[in-house]
Amino acid sequence: MSGGKVPSWLVGAALAALVWSAGCAPQPAPQPQQASAAPVNTLPVLATPTPTVPPALPTPTPTAPALPTPTLRPTLGTDGWKELPVIPTVSQTAREIYAQGQSLGRRPQAFSKVGDCESRTVWFLGDFDLGPQYYNLGPYAALQDTVDYYQGSFGRLSQVARPGFTVASMLSPLWADRKECQPNESPLACEYRQHNPALALISVGTNDVARPDGFEKNLREVIEQTIEAGIVPVLATKADNLEGNHHLNATIARLALEYDLPLWNFWRAVQDLPGQGLQEDRAHLTWSPNDYADPANLKRAWPVRNLTALQVLDVLRQELSAD
Repeated sequence: MSGGKVPSWLVGAALAALVWSAGCAPQPAPQPQQASAAPVNTLPVLATPTPTVPPALPTPTPTAPALPTPTLRPTLGTDGWKELPVIPTVSQTAREIYAQGQSLGRRPQAFSKVGDCESRTVWFLGDFDLGPQYYNLGPYAALQDTVDYYQGSFGRLSQVARPGFTVASMLSPLWADRKECQPNESPLACEYRQHNPALALISVGTNDVARPDGFEKNLREVIEQTIEAGIVPVLATKADNLEGNHHLNATIARLALEYDLPLWNFWRAVQDLPGQGLQEDRAHLTWSPNDYADPANLKRAWPVRNLTALQVLDVLRQELSAD
């Protein structure tokens, strides 16, 4: 390498092998859901129209006109991100990225998971690809249209959602699956090439506690590569505060505002749960089945994570497909 300088992603990737994978406690095996008592609506129900299935799209072309440079937005105060809503609105920038992706042949009914083991696990949305016997939407039955629309993405094992992954790992060809990915292809590029999504749910930060100094630079790179690919990045805050000062969540929210991207503020969604939705180690999420007809399940973080993720996808589907 010229000048002896080691790329930041390579340093981060090497450290990732030593990082504690903080989000992967063993969970019970998926079980079919049983009918529950009368539902109690504890989160807002989103109106969901019947989706229109778009025609098949052509294979993405290798080049396309550059997207407009995102306009820089006002910065948040130190704790301003904590007041941002759980479910975002769809910005004009997101609409432009989506439109560009459609011109490239991105699949409107596909999304990719980008993250660590908590995005890899079947407990993150996987039940919604297994069939209605594995979940019960209860008072959120209107979300079934979104479940149907994105079939095949919920249970997909993403190339860029792996145990121990940091943001640097996602950019490093060293961490790509050699059987599935092309030579010198990063896990991020591999996933986008294979799955060809229109959206990416980017949930990162828990494993970046060991190297927070490179977090913002690498996350910017992930965001910009996603935008350039014509894929709408949806950034998510994390439930934990392993860094002690919420620095990583504040960075995630600030970049979402700066790039004018949707922010799924999951941190806020769990603040009223027992223990803020965290187990005693303050890292792993509390578990309960995705049975929303039983209000007791909404006292645990995993059902809330899956429900709010569906609500985010629902808003994006309605707004972007309408465009």
